[in-house]
Amino acid sequence: MRVRILGIDPGIAIVGFGLIEADRGKTRLLNYGAITTPAGLPLARRLVQIEQDMEALIAQLKPNAIAVEELFFSNNITTGIAVAHGRGIILCTAEKSGVPLYEYTPMQVKQAITGYGKAVKKQIQEMTRIMLHLESVPKPDDTADALGMAIAHCHCSRSRLMGTAPR
Repeated sequence: MRVRILGIDPGIAIVGFGLIEADRGKTRLLNYGAITTPAGLPLARRLVQIEQDMEALIAQLKPNAIAVEELFFSNNITTGIAVAHGRGIILCTAEKSGVPLYEYTPMQVKQAITGYGKAVKKQIQEMTRIMLHLESVPKPDDTADALGMAIAHCHCSRSRLMGTAPR
């Protein structure tokens, strides 16, 4: 059963996305990139742009599932709040699209990709590169993170890919 999984790394300046196809335990890269918003725009305008771009992206890529990273931030609360606003728009847009939505913590992604829940970002990116047979890690990092999210969904949810409901 072929399933198209859209991984999303939420942000406000950069929203990474990556689309993979999973079929009988094999994964294949279909597309990746980033939605960007100019730094000078007011927050509300950036959120509207993210919503519009996400709607267009979902319509264009036609995923069967969307996997979004749950937020984790420790140092910069101001940045974390802005990212949380962006994530809220992404969740709302995904929900309105009717595509099943799944959420994973950074630790779940690390565990799914490397087998170690405390792996560092470079390890995740390198394993993502290897799993998708890429010559180099996709840039910007947000796109590599989004592809990792899609792969993690594939690995964490084998039974979910067979048609059970999202959480």
